[in-house]
Amino acid sequence: MTSSARRDDHIADFLAMLSAERGASVNTVSAYAADLEAFVSFLADNGVAPQDATSDDVQAYLGLLAGEGQAATSRARRLSAIKQFYRFLLAEDLIALDPTSTLRGPKRQRALPKVLSIAEVDRLLAVSQKQCEEQEGHALFRALRFHCLLELLYATGMRVSELVSLPRSVLRGDQRVLMIKGKGGRERLVPLNATARAALDAFLSVSGRFDNSMWLFPSKSALGHVTRQGFAQDLKEVAEAAGIAPDRVSPHVLRHAFASHLLDRGADLRAVQQLLGHADISTTEIYTHVLQERLKALVNAHHPLAKTKP
Repeated sequence: MTSSARRDDHIADFLAMLSAERGASVNTVSAYAADLEAFVSFLADNGVAPQDATSDDVQAYLGLLAGEGQAATSRARRLSAIKQFYRFLLAEDLIALDPTSTLRGPKRQRALPKVLSIAEVDRLLAVSQKQCEEQEGHALFRALRFHCLLELLYATGMRVSELVSLPRSVLRGDQRVLMIKGKGGRERLVPLNATARAALDAFLSVSGRFDNSMWLFPSKSALGHVTRQGFAQDLKEVAEAAGIAPDRVSPHVLRHAFASHLLDRGADLRAVQQLLGHADISTTEIYTHVLQERLKALVNAHHPLAKTKP
């Protein structure tokens, strides 16, 4: 049997395992096949069978991809496929050592969060408020509920899962703040501004038939409260009505807007960390681009050597 035939058999067996044992989709299996075939073709061009490849061989392949200008995300994906392939060969006793065990993927540039401008958020809120004024009966209940969700989301930066599942018990105590239970059961206080409080009061005034519900935002869903998917879909419809591309808007984008707009207005990064419920400041540091832009504007506006317009 030739090395080429063995190579094809190994890949075929690996792909069959992905499909049968891990339930990988047809598209996923096809993507793995393409990545692995490109890799073993590189090895063959250098006279190396896959089961004889070393760490240097794999690094040489990744170096070739980098030289061709492939993005870090693409190289990371290919290395992931190669790593899983060699783990499979090791588990099947087809190799004695995994040549990828010490390799790490290329460092990916952390993507900046999608953010709406303050004016765009204002348009969302205005359209949502107008819809409340135009409805009656059950439609009014739904409109006020959505508007309250939207106001609370932008006012507090809650995760959408935290928002839709707020228990009615959060209304007890100081009405200027909400006690949120976040990831890992960690609790935090988030303040409510006057606009969010007014939206909450308006919604509560029409939600009397759900007074016995344990949820602040009850619905007829299986969960008993508004679902993340339902809220996200309603949000996209309001975005379209506000003249904003729906694919730019999601509950998480509004959470990003909350954090970015606070920092842009001078908030401290540590304070934003606490409001977002991040356990580690490094998670919040994704927003430091906002701070950098603010500092740049500050220097340009006030430094004596900064260039000024004539």
